[in-house]
Amino acid sequence: MIQTRLIPRTDSAYAYPLLIKEILAQSTKYEPEHEIVYRDLFRYNYFGLNQRVRKLANVLASVGVQPGDTVAVFDWDSHRYLECFFAIPMMGAILHTINVRLSAAQILYTMNHAEDKVVLIHEDFLPLLEAVKDQLTTVKKIVLITDRVYDKSQDMSLPQTSLHLDGEYETMLEKAHDQYAFPDFDENTWATTFYTTGTTGNPKGVYFSHRQIFLHTLGVTTFLGTYETQGRLRSNDVYMPITPMFHVHAWGVPFVATLLNIKQVYPGVMSPRC
Repeated sequence: MIQTRLIPRTDSAYAYPLLIKEILAQSTKYEPEHEIVYRDLFRYNYFGLNQRVRKLANVLASVGVQPGDTVAVFDWDSHRYLECFFAIPMMGAILHTINVRLSAAQILYTMNHAEDKVVLIHEDFLPLLEAVKDQLTTVKKIVLITDRVYDKSQDMSLPQTSLHLDGEYETMLEKAHDQYAFPDFDENTWATTFYTTGTTGNPKGVYFSHRQIFLHTLGVTTFLGTYETQGRLRSNDVYMPITPMFHVHAWGVPFVATLLNIKQVYPGVMSPRC
């Protein structure tokens, strides 16, 4: 029988759970002045990202999001999506990245199956949601996303839609408090979900825990930062996603880029072939 000896832990020591908030916490320590850019419309640095993540958490709390709730996001690759990658799971809620290339019927199935409670949706995708709104079983609140907020000459009235919109993303963020205490919880808590479509029948749900995302981020960071033959990723590089952010967290690279303070560029509207 193997004899083992455990190192005693000081009672006051921090039992460090592997949570997504620890990835974001690194982003203000080394090169936080590096920028995150959305098209030619919006840019900020990592201090700004952290502030907006806290503001978004307060916005979500104000519309009723609680730990364990699922929040659906319809958006193009954007800085807003990056904020959702952090704020939603860091609250203890679950981020549901909606595949906007699915049919309305498939999207309906995934939303009801995931039990989405709150929806953040770019106005380009309102017709998708309008087509299924009467069949949604769990959605309580809908927050609009629009790029018109970045152009002061644009009409900022809410679009004509049969949906009840509970506010607009940027307007709500502007009014939100910029402090939020993200809690500790079990690192095996569900953080995100999305649905695969490579099989017959309805899309299949996949869940990722904080621990899985945290360890995947460290693994990808190590892999991309060491072997020269596989390409190398450093904090002075620039990242722009090719993989849509609704697909497997864009292979997890936004988490890696944030951990390393890499300049991130989000192009917005993608080609219909993506």
